[in-house]
Formats: sequence, C-alpha cells, structure tokens
Amino acid sequence: MIANCLGKNEKGHLTIGGCDVKDLAQQYGTPLYVMDEGKIRETCRMYRDSFRKYYGGRGMPLYASKAFSCKEICRIVNEEELGLDVVSAGELYTALQAGFPAEKIHFHGNNKTPAEISYALDCSVGHFVVDNLTELELLDHLAGEKGCKARVLLRVKPGVDAHTHKFIRTGQIDSKFGFALETGEALTAAKEAAKAENLEFCGVHCHIGSQIFDVAPFVLAAEIMVGFIDQIRKETGITLEELNLGGGFGIKYVQEDTPPQYDAYMHAVSDAVHSKCKEYGLPVPYIFIEPGRSIVGEAGITVYHVGSVKEIPGVRTYVSIDGGMGDNPRYALYQSSYTVVAADKMDEPCTKEVTVAGKCCESGDLIQENVMLPELKPGDLLAVLSTGAYNYSMASNYNRIPRPAVVMIKDGQPRVIIRRESFEDLVKNDV
Repeated sequence: MIANCLGKNEKGHLTIGGCDVKDLAQQYGTPLYVMDEGKIRETCRMYRDSFRKYYGGRGMPLYASKAFSCKEICRIVNEEELGLDVVSAGELYTALQAGFPAEKIHFHGNNKTPAEISYALDCSVGHFVVDNLTELELLDHLAGEKGCKARVLLRVKPGVDAHTHKFIRTGQIDSKFGFALETGEALTAAKEAAKAENLEFCGVHCHIGSQIFDVAPFVLAAEIMVGFIDQIRKETGITLEELNLGGGFGIKYVQEDTPPQYDAYMHAVSDAVHSKCKEYGLPVPYIFIEPGRSIVGEAGITVYHVGSVKEIPGVRTYVSIDGGMGDNPRYALYQSSYTVVAADKMDEPCTKEVTVAGKCCESGDLIQENVMLPELKPGDLLAVLSTGAYNYSMASNYNRIPRPAVVMIKDGQPRVIIRRESFEDLVKNDV
C-alpha cells in the first residue's frame, strides 16, 4: 500500500484508518474524500520532534494551509503544536475561526491586497513573508497608520533548481515569487526592510519547489540562505534571528516514487545550517519549515462510484466515475500520477488497461490514463490514493457540480469535517 493507514480486509475491500471504504461510501455517498487523523498526527509529531532533535527545540514546523484548509485541520495542527502558513485572507479567516493563535501564523502571497494586509495587521498575525518591494512599502505604511510594527521575513529566490515540474518550481530566478539573489534585488530589499520604521526585520525565507525527492537541493538552499544572512549582517549590521526554509518534501503517489524519510531531510539540512553558521561566525537562527503535502497527502483518498465502462476497440477503454476534475484537477493541470485501485475488488487481478474519466464536459477531464484495474462494471468503487493534499483545496464547482464531503477517521471512527455541498449552496450567492 502507498500509506500505512491503508489496508485490505477479509472481504477484499480497501480500508483506511481501519474503516471499510465500501461502508464509508454507502454511509456518506460519493465522491468522497476520506482522511486518517492518526496518520496526520503521526507526521506532525515527527516534524515537531525533529526540531527538538536537530535544533534543540529552536524552530517550528508551519503547516502549509494551501495543501488542505478547513477548521478541523487547523485545530489538529494547533493541538500538535505546529504553526501555520496562510496565503490569503480566506485561509487566515479559517484559521482564526478555528481558534488558531494569530501569533503562530505566517502570511504569505505574492500579491497581498491592502485589504488583506490591513486585516492581517488587525488580527496581529505573527509574521508577514514579504514578496516584493511594493508590498514592503505598503506594509510599512499600513503598519504606521495603525501604530504597530509588523514582523517580516523576506522571501528570497536562492537560485536552486529543484528538478520538479515547471509549474511548481519556485526557487529559480524566473519565478513570480520573491526577491532574486543574483540581481542584487534581495540585498536591496534587505536594506529597505532594515531601515523601515514600522517593520521588524526578523529573517529571510525561501521555497525551492514542491514534490522534491532529492535532499541535495534543500541542503544547497540552506547553505545559500545562511550565506545571505551573513551578507546582510555585513551590509546592514543586522544579525537576523530567523530562517524559514520552506517546504516541498515529496510524497508517494505511485509505487515508483521513492521519497526519503522526512527525518533525512531534517538531519541533512540541520547539518548544513549548523556548519555554515559556524563557518560565518553566526548564531544558529530560529528555523521554520513549511510541510503541507507531506502532512496530509498520503493520509487521504478519494472514493468514486463507476458510472459506465466504454470500450473503444483498438483505442482505449474509458471508465467513467461520478467525480473528476472538479474534485481533483491535478491530472488535467500537470499530468500528476496517482495510484487508482478498485476499492471493493482488491483481491481481483488487474487485467484491464483503462483510462479513468471524470463526468465534466471536458475532453481533458481525466484522473489517470493507462492504468491496470480488474474488470469493472457500473456501481463498482474506485479509490484514488494520496489525495489528501491539493484536491479538496483545489476543488471547483465547474459544471455546477457540488463539492464532495470530507470524512476524517480517528481510532476507527469516521466523522464529517466538511459537509457535502447542496444544490442550494451552489446558488446561495446568486442574485
């Protein structure tokens, strides 16, 4: 199995968190997102404990809300003593509604609006991760108007190629995010932040991409960022006390994926940080990281009913499901690989090559192509694995299809944490 929260019972049915997926589909309907709370908490604790092990407790993992945001996940990560990163006023509002401490929230984004910045200042958000000089000036101005000081990190592009899909590479110079090191832009921003009257310049941030399996790019980025902290000290006299090294740790979507143990990332990067700080005579900064996908990705699956099986002789066989790109757009966006299983036929041999197609009115509405599954008929169940990240959070109402419910499993007991949308929900904002 892809994740240790998944299994197979004596009926030959897929299980998650000890629950029979077929029973869940009957109880809650499909499409259905299902997540295992134990798996989520286990990964949170691994990251939290690694900070104690490698940084003497001087650091904090920040759950990346964009992977999956709702009130319940905010409550869980807060209970596990993580911080939170948000990239919109909506994610911020969700966290605050869940009772998440504002001082443990970092506010990201490459185009924060004046209204969003004002809202975050009024909420006393812990940190702003500043993306550009326009934002830096605006934040300084708005904080001055409110008579407060905003704690800031500067988002820096370290120039590291993470060897991932071009849509999710963010550390190279040609990216919409952050200040470039190569051009001197980052140093200019640091000097501006240092002299801003209403900003507390705390540190720097980088993020080199997503779904990365190689430890080396993270190590290189950490070395570059510590070197930049040393340059800032020499140029401004300020010794920055915080360093956010971002996220992007890969997960297992298919059997061929081989992500290292997350502890290996933490160990290798910690060695680099400590070594470079010693080389430059710098105190080791307080470290943040931003795992999102790796906390929730493998902890979630999506369950569908098969609606039809259409065989085009000599071409392909389409298996159509009652969901699609509305609840998982990632294959349509960048051909993301997923493992698909017949949730109620786990013991049957996979002898048929099929394309799993969604129900939206788009030829590109596919979940996976050329996958091997058992012989299927209408009413059978399919499950797509490792959908806990970037599925519900990217879901849409295209074709006016309601978004699915999300069920969380804890100690073998399911509960709804996000209700299935109704037709009334679809029209509630119409006038």
